Formats: sequence, structure tokens, C-alpha cells
Amino acid sequence: MRKQKNIFTAMQIASCCGALLLAQLASAQSTEWDTFNQEVESLYQNGQYERAIVAAKKALGIAEKVYGPKHPNVATSLNDLAFLYQKQFQYATAEPLYKRALAIREKALGPDHPEVAALLSNLASLYQEQFQYATAEQLYKRALAIREKTSGPNHPDVANSLNDLAFLYQTQRQYAAAELLYIRSLAVREKALGPNHLDVAYALNDLAGLFQTQRQYANAEPLYKRSLAIVEKALGPDHPDVAQSLKNLASLYKAQGQYAAAEPLYMRSLVIREKALGPDHPDVVQSLYVLAGLYQTQGQYAAAEPLYKRVAAIQERTFGPDHGTVGYALAKLASLYKAQGQYTAAEPLYKRALAIEEKAAGPEFPTVAHALGNLASLYMAQGRYDVAEPLYKRSLAILEKYERGPNMGTNDADIPNALERLASLYTAMGRDIEAQALTKRAEVIKRKARHAGTESRTQEKEK
Repeated sequence: MRKQKNIFTAMQIASCCGALLLAQLASAQSTEWDTFNQEVESLYQNGQYERAIVAAKKALGIAEKVYGPKHPNVATSLNDLAFLYQKQFQYATAEPLYKRALAIREKALGPDHPEVAALLSNLASLYQEQFQYATAEQLYKRALAIREKTSGPNHPDVANSLNDLAFLYQTQRQYAAAELLYIRSLAVREKALGPNHLDVAYALNDLAGLFQTQRQYANAEPLYKRSLAIVEKALGPDHPDVAQSLKNLASLYKAQGQYAAAEPLYMRSLVIREKALGPDHPDVVQSLYVLAGLYQTQGQYAAAEPLYKRVAAIQERTFGPDHGTVGYALAKLASLYKAQGQYTAAEPLYKRALAIEEKAAGPEFPTVAHALGNLASLYMAQGRYDVAEPLYKRSLAILEKYERGPNMGTNDADIPNALERLASLYTAMGRDIEAQALTKRAEVIKRKARHAGTESRTQEKEK
């Protein structure tokens, strides 16, 4: 018995030691997971998306091993990985990751948990970027309902959901509905966080952007300026968020033709970003685009060209030669050549941009329609109407087909624009009756869009 007792005691000691070792190993792996998460965040902030994806995959593998495949921490890693793919426009890869993360959180935390709301918003943004507005709206509204239920109507998280939904409506030109939501979001943030909080600055910026889109420049300017003042005071004059505020204010001046006021703001924004983020960061690319656009608008083509070329080189170096961002950069450079009548220089760029979009997104995605429209406009400018017509028609057909899909709305502004471009072509060809019919169709769609916006505003007031 004594021997058996000793054996049992030894087994207990061994079991305890084994449990301790396992706990220590799990703790070490958990720390490793945290370390990879920090690395993912750092790489993302520096615009190094490919390296961030590698780190995010490692974090996901550790989370699945340490916590099990259905743990909320696994959902966190899935969400991070999906977000990174989304930033690179790899939507088909991102979607199942978001959905798996959502399923894990719903089962582990319940369908009305705030973290479920956060994932719903992320998934909604993925659909929004793919023009699947109806699906996005349902998810944004569910996220908003969860946050209002769990946190109350005046919580900052509710303001975030209001902003998400407002931006969705703004994207669809439902400006009246968007404005009400932006104003409510701003009021919630000011009350909950105080008038000088950074989130208030961001809300001011969003509302100003809506006014600018509607050419309500006098309403937008004081909001942009107040936002900039808050951000500069809170973060200092050389922070990337200050650069964003400067860029926004500059864009307002550019929209009004105040180019002399816009240029130094754009330049300061670019300098801040290059210093803080590095020369190849996506935000630097954004600054290069807008500055080049300012020069192009003023006919300063020699100043714009090296900026567009630098953007194309950055995008190709960062994402590879067949990425959609490269196609967009090439199209911008082509537009510069087209504006100068350098059609032979523009044509191969537009064609390559179209080929990239078709390969990256498939032959019937809206970005392909835009690329077709660009190439058609080049041929139209050269008087090559017979070559332009089938491109314009294919562009319109893609937009109409996509817009009629099961997840789409009925007020996509791209369609009336496409109709008007084709109408302009027919007018140039002397086919006035066909042109008039297309123009009337475009006007009907625009009226419906305006009516939808008014109706949304009325419904919001009734709530």
C-alpha cells in the first residue's frame, strides 16, 4: 500500500508538473499571439500590407492552436486577416474570413454582443466597396440596432454606426438621409466625448465632406477648419491625421477653383505624410494623386506627369503589375496625355488599365465598365466614333446588369453618367433621336434618386 501510495503521489506530482508546463507553454504561445498582433498593426500602419498578411496568418495559426478553432480570439485574427485582404481589394478572399469570424463571435458571445456589431460593420464595408449596397445596408442597420440596444442611443459606438450608414447613403447620393445621420452622429460624440475630442473632429470632417459633395461650400469650410484645429491641437502639427485634414480643406478650395489656396495645403499634407509614413505609403500615394490632379486641372501638365508616374511605380512595386491599383494609376496618367492631345501615348495605357481590371475583377465588374468608358472617350475625342460606340455600350450593359443584381439598389449614379456619355456620342454622330432617348432615361434615373433621398429623409424624421 505504501508503494502504491508513493506511486500515486508521484503521479500527482508529475501531473501537476505537466499541467504547469502546459500552462507555461500556453502562456508563452498567448504572448506570441499578442506579439504577432502588434506586428500586424505596425505593418499595417506603415502600409506594408503583404508583410502584415504574413504576420496575420501566423497569428491566426497560433490562435487556433492555443485557443481552439471556435474561440473569440480566433475570430479576432480572422477579422484582422480579412481586413488586410480587403485593403488590397481581394474581396473574394476576405469575405469567407469575415463570415467565419462572425459565426464564431455570434456563437461564443451571442447575436447581440458589441463585438458582433463590429464584425457586421466590417463585413458591410466589404459589400459596400463592391457596390452591393442593399446587403451592406442590412448589416449596418443590424450593427446599429445591436449598439443602441446594448449601449444606449448616445454611446460613441452608436455614433460610429450612424456614420457608417450615413456614408453608405452618401455613396448612393441619398444626401438628405445621410445628412440626418451625420448630424446625429456628431451630436452624440459632442455630448459623450466633449467638443474637442478627436472623434468629434472626424465627425465634423464627414459632415463637411457631405456638404462639399453637394457644393454647399460655405457650410463645409467652417467644419473642415474646426476639424483641423482640433486635430492639430490634439496630435501636433506633423501628425498624419493633420495631413488628412489639410488635404480635405485643400480639396474644398480646389472644388471652388481656389487653386492658389489649395496648393500649399496639398503640399504640406504630402510633406507630413512622407516624413511620418515613408515615401511609398498608401496615404502618400493619395497625396500624390490629388496634387497631380490639381496641376492637371490648371493645365500644368509638366508638373503633374512625374507625380502620376511616381504613383504608378509605387503601386506596381507594392502590389505587382496586374493589381487594380496599377490599372487606376495608368488610367490617370493616360487621362493626362489625353488632355494634351497625346492620344498615341494615352491609348496603350488605357488598354493596359482595361486588361488589368478585367483580370483582377472579372469582365463584368463596374471598374471594368469605367475602364471601357475611359478608352471609349479617347476614341471619341479622336473622332473614331465607330470604335467608341461598342465600348460605351458594353460599359453601360455592365453597369445595368450589375445594378439589377440581387444585392443592388436602383439609384446607382454611374448609370445615368454612362447613358449621357453614349448620348453625347450619338449627338456627335448626328443620331439625335437616339441621343435624346438616352438623355431622357438618364433624367428619369436622376429624378428617382432624388426622390429616394427625400423619402429616406422623411422616414428618418418619422422615427
